[in-house]
Amino acid sequence: MREVLVIVGPEVVADAELLGEIARREFAALGVAGRLVHARDAAHVRSLMRTEDVVVVVPAPGPDARTLLRQPPGTGVVVPVDIDRVPGARHIHGRGLAGLAWAIRHAVHRARHPQVRRIPYGPSPEQWGDLYLPPAPEAGAAVAGAGPAEVPGAAGVPGGVPVVALVHGGYWRSVWAADLMEALCADLAARGFAAWNLEYRPPDLHGWAATRHDITAGLAALHAIAPTTPAGPTLAARRAEPGHGPDAPDPAEPRNGPDAPDRAEPQPSSAAPGQAVPQPPALDLDRIVVAGHSAGAQLALRAVADGARVALAVSLAGVLDLQQTDRRWLSHGAMAAALSQGALDEGELLASSPLLRLPLGVPQIVVQGRGDDVDLVDFSRRYVAAARQAGDEVTYLELPGDHQDVITPGTPIWQATAAAITRAVTAAVT
Repeated sequence: MREVLVIVGPEVVADAELLGEIARREFAALGVAGRLVHARDAAHVRSLMRTEDVVVVVPAPGPDARTLLRQPPGTGVVVPVDIDRVPGARHIHGRGLAGLAWAIRHAVHRARHPQVRRIPYGPSPEQWGDLYLPPAPEAGAAVAGAGPAEVPGAAGVPGGVPVVALVHGGYWRSVWAADLMEALCADLAARGFAAWNLEYRPPDLHGWAATRHDITAGLAALHAIAPTTPAGPTLAARRAEPGHGPDAPDPAEPRNGPDAPDRAEPQPSSAAPGQAVPQPPALDLDRIVVAGHSAGAQLALRAVADGARVALAVSLAGVLDLQQTDRRWLSHGAMAAALSQGALDEGELLASSPLLRLPLGVPQIVVQGRGDDVDLVDFSRRYVAAARQAGDEVTYLELPGDHQDVITPGTPIWQATAAAITRAVTAAVT
């Protein structure tokens, strides 16, 4: 990419210099060149959008901006971001000025990883996952006849690659989305994993039952994604199939919703004449790991308790005690806000609390930063004690770090977590 262009539309209510500070800080952190321009009008915005391959747009209020974002000029990466909340939007919105930082990260990530496949698992625009695959074997290895069973997985284990399904958090609020986990996806793929970044219908818009269904369906969708390894020995206790299977993934579906023109479609792989195109590695469905962050950990562990077929469950700063989350009014009543759309009774609240669904019956890793909200530290410690007492195998990692450090590549707490995940999936086949 040549440069990241941030375009601020007219009438955006924000301090101009502060927007520039936010953008420059992100450019430096990501190691990219960039500039921020304040546009005069919609025509100026459209003209600027044609100048760079990676564009972030903070649109002006009004219908003209919405039309422009739905039909952006050019074929590069275009990421819109509204600092205000926009009901029904499927792009980054409602995160305040910090949303600009998230949008720049998202744009750079999309530009650097055009090979990512977006695969729907249901009819809603919010039911999809992004599939990241580790680097394919060299073309020479493919020509030599290496088959799926010979492709190295994580930590050099022969066979298909293990999969880490990631469930984002955000205290069940719809302004947060799967872009939160993109950096971890790239990190995991570089370590030899396939990463499945799961988006879902949030409960504040669609109700608790829809959210719960989507996590189950999104995990089950992995079994419909080719290529996969031949059936092998089961590494985790097999449970009943989920009651509601996903709609068949259709790779032909558009990757970008009408409000989120993230990027141009990736081009097919190519190879020099006489060389075979490297084949994507097979997925090892006996080594599926589900890892959830914050409220996403609650959703992930609830799915495992309900029968999702995984070999390992990981909580990253998880909201693991819903009774106390509600009683302590965490994140300004996030639990009550999430449940109110679905009008859930006390029984459903208890069924959704990981602490009250033990034992899960699968190995677990619980990760908690010491610098996080003390209530979450309390939840993690009490959950680990209860899980071990119930007979579950649990590894507990409590290390220096805050709520975001657990999902930030390069931090000591994530490095320790990634190493623990690798050890767990490696030990499962050795």
